[in-house]
Amino acid sequence: MPRMLALETSFHGRPVAAQTRMIRFFAVFVALLVTLFSLRITKLGAELVTEPFTGLLASVSAFLIKLWDKDVISHGVIIQNQVNGFAVGIAPGCDGIEAVIILISAIVAFPSPWKHKIVGILIGFVAIQSLNLVRIISLFYLGQWSQTWFDWFHLYLWQALIVLDALAVWLIWLRYLPRSRRPGRRPPPDANLSAGAGSLA
Repeated sequence: MPRMLALETSFHGRPVAAQTRMIRFFAVFVALLVTLFSLRITKLGAELVTEPFTGLLASVSAFLIKLWDKDVISHGVIIQNQVNGFAVGIAPGCDGIEAVIILISAIVAFPSPWKHKIVGILIGFVAIQSLNLVRIISLFYLGQWSQTWFDWFHLYLWQALIVLDALAVWLIWLRYLPRSRRPGRRPPPDANLSAGAGSLA
């Protein structure tokens, strides 16, 4: 009888452990989000990260566009067509950093070895910024065609796609974590019960 009680306590104790891990994940995730976003909007964060990075995005975007369009230049965060004068500026909200912050927070908050966290963050950064370059280039040409469609793609579609990109990277990262390292993996309840029944016999 004590053996059966021990098995029952272990079985019902598992959801409590799972809930504890879930609460910890959300607590760390939210704390990291608040911290990183707070640092991003500070003057120091803008000077050291946002402004240099958006300038780099503009330069890379212009370099890629010049592969097929020689009439494009970049200066600072501005990409401009020298023929018709149309230009777009990369604002802080269009640099993909928010999506990177969300991804970093989710990866760091999830219990896993640090080497896997670092790999996930690096791959995620490349994936998000690659898609972000596609967004910048597409909006540069879309704006020359239609201001209405430019606003719709810029404000709604691309914003959602960038965040979904971060979510997809995180889910894929979870999928490829080594199974032996994932926390809380235990034998199925039937196996435990069978083992208990055998010892009682």
